[in-house]
Amino acid sequence: MIVVAADWVTISALATRAGRSSSPSPRSRPCGPRTGRLAWPNARCSPACAPLLIPSRPDDPQQKVSFADEQHLVVDGAGAAAEVGDDAVYVAISLRNAGAGIAVLHGWHLYPERRLGATDQPPVDDFTRLTRDIYIPAGDVGFWQGTFRDRATPAFAEAAAAIEGRQPLTVDVLYGDHEGGQRTITRFGLLPRRDGGWIAAASRHWNFDRSDPR
Repeated sequence: MIVVAADWVTISALATRAGRSSSPSPRSRPCGPRTGRLAWPNARCSPACAPLLIPSRPDDPQQKVSFADEQHLVVDGAGAAAEVGDDAVYVAISLRNAGAGIAVLHGWHLYPERRLGATDQPPVDDFTRLTRDIYIPAGDVGFWQGTFRDRATPAFAEAAAAIEGRQPLTVDVLYGDHEGGQRTITRFGLLPRRDGGWIAAASRHWNFDRSDPR
């Protein structure tokens, strides 16, 4: 009888090499709740994991949006709210994150008029930075809020006149993922309703950190 001794060092090396070759690369690893950064801390999310903001649905719950001066607006699903106070102009939109990643809102720009989505991409330098980050989980509802507080500026007067005159408004919202990447601008149109509220609709998305889909 012939006994063949196993070379366990060689077998171990081959098994390790085979395991490595069958594991996905960190660059191609999907960013899901069970994989993503827990398994690959240095990986960046793919475009498939990017946030995407749209108006919330009509059957989504009302949201109470509070401001720093203890004022608040109540926003219906698929809608917006706007109010002109003695010291500030307040605007808020009910949103839903239709993407697969957390949306972190960074800034905004309001136009006191209706702007179609076909216009050129707005420059980032024109945006007003939010005083705090607003987070909207994937598949969940949240809101955007903005204020004008300096009555001496043309922007305050224009926004106040448009809201009191029940004119359409346009708001560009700048946001990205929770790592600061995949920055996107979504343009929302706000149309006045007969009951005093506003209807929110998304008209265009622009990508900053990746190519646009069109």
